[in-house]
Formats: sequence, C-alpha cells, structure tokens
Amino acid sequence: MEHQQRSQARLSPSSDTEDIVALLAPRLAHFAGVARTEHVTRAAQEMNVPQSTLSRAMVRLEQDLGVDLFARRGRTVSLTTAGRTFLASVERALAEIERAAEEVRADADPATGKVAFGFLHTMGAETVPGLLHAFRADHPGVRFSLVQNYGEAMLERLRAGELDLCLTSPVPDAPDLVARRLDEQKLRLVVPADHRLAGRRRIRLAEAAEEMFVTLEPGYGMRRITDDLCQEAGFKPRIAFEGEEAETLRGLVAAGLGVALLPPPAVPRPGVVELTVTAPRAAREIGVAWLDGRPDTPPVAAFKKFLLSRRGHLLPD
Repeated sequence: MEHQQRSQARLSPSSDTEDIVALLAPRLAHFAGVARTEHVTRAAQEMNVPQSTLSRAMVRLEQDLGVDLFARRGRTVSLTTAGRTFLASVERALAEIERAAEEVRADADPATGKVAFGFLHTMGAETVPGLLHAFRADHPGVRFSLVQNYGEAMLERLRAGELDLCLTSPVPDAPDLVARRLDEQKLRLVVPADHRLAGRRRIRLAEAAEEMFVTLEPGYGMRRITDDLCQEAGFKPRIAFEGEEAETLRGLVAAGLGVALLPPPAVPRPGVVELTVTAPRAAREIGVAWLDGRPDTPPVAAFKKFLLSRRGHLLPD
C-alpha cells in the first residue's frame, strides 16, 4: 500500500502525456534489457551499466507507473502480468525509435542520402530532370523527394521543415530565408494562332491592353509578375480564366479564350503563337531558397553547391 501511495504522488492520472514520456523514456531500454535476461547483473553487464544504477532505475520505473513489473528472487527477476503487457509496448516503441534513427542516418548519408527538393510546375518538364541528371553523374546514389508547387506554398513547406531546397520565382526576400538568384527566364505573350496579333514576332505589352487574359491564380509568382508587368505597361489586365498550371493556360489560349504571359514551353504547343515582349522588359528571376540557420546534411550540401554552380546557366538553352 505504501508503495502505491508513493507512486501516485509521483505520477497522477492527470499528468500531461509529454511529462509521462519525458519521465519514462530514459528507462525503457533498461527495462527491456532486464526483462530479456530476467537477471539484473547479466543485464547490467550486457548494457555496460552499473548494477546498482540499473536496480534503482527499475524500482523508480515501477514507482512512476504505480505497478509492479517484476517479481524478484534475489538478483533473478521475472515479469509480472503487468510487466509482460508493458514489455510488448516497450519493444514496439524501441523498434520504432530504432527504425527512425536508421532512417535519418540513411537520409544523411553522403553517398545515398535524401534531398527534399521543391520546384515550380513550369520547371518540371525539362529543367529539373536535366539538373538531376547532371547532379547524379557525380552522386549516383543520392535520392530525391520531389515536390512541384507554386512559390508561396513551397516557402511554407521550407519553413515547416518539409523541404530542404526549392527553386522558385520571384526570388524571395524574407528574414528567415536565404535565397540566391540563379538565372532569368524571358516571358512571352501567348496568343491564339488565329489572333489578330499572331502574324507578329514582337509586341509591346500595351498593345494587348484590350485583350482578355488567362492567368495563374493569385498567390502564384507568375500571377504577380503578370499583374506587375501589365501595370508597368499602363493597364490592369482583364481576367477571363484563372488556373493552376501553365500548360493548361496555353490550352485555354489555343481554344481562343484569351492571351497569357508565360515562360517558354518545354515542347511547342500547336494552336498558339508566342510573341517576344519588347516593352516593358518581360522576364522572371529564378532562384534557390532554403531556411536560414538550418544545418545541411551532406547530400543537401552537395546539391546546394551544385545548384549554385549553375548560376547563369540553370535553364536549358
């Protein structure tokens, strides 16, 4: 009875889960070792822990839980019913911890580790596959977790620790991020093949002031660039359709539903004509970003160095 009263004073049912975990976690491996050998001295030798330390740890664990885990006969012990129930869960927990440790060590391995890499949809067809092909010529075992999304969503995932690096546009300017400009991509005014401007090769953006535009949704970098360029040209674009992917917008243009400012396609799209914009200067900067202060694993550091070495020739010719 006295044993139970002391235990209840140490760990009440109302204790927070985090407090319970912090209290019990350091003793779980010791408990599993004693349970496996059913002998305190032998377990202490196997785990290279003083016997007295191990004995006290087991007593303390029982006090914290408020139940007897072992039946003792000298230095030999056997599990009680409660001890066997607890051991099953402890072994699962320790196995999961071991699995997690192996996973993070594997992800950090210089030769076979993993990089979580985000990039814009418009870079997925040609630019990123080319980059990965070139990088893996010297790092053939490095693995990648690839995420395609628009710029703001990728920056959120950087901050959440879900991405190591991302290619985005515009190049972000935020106190918690590090960003480096890598290249510039010219934008074109895409018009239907039967459009009044389709016979042109070049155009001033102001000449499209009366056109209906198809654009990416607000929050996308290209949408912000489109709005800014049109404002610089002296007009606010009239939006007919908003989408989430550049090639879908090209399809809408081909269907005669509007015009669009877009980066060049990986493969020419039939049904549209792409005009060089002479004024204002129509281009977007592409940069790589990462979270400031976060240490890099060796594979992430290697890929970051590779991307920075591509400054000025990131994009395919």
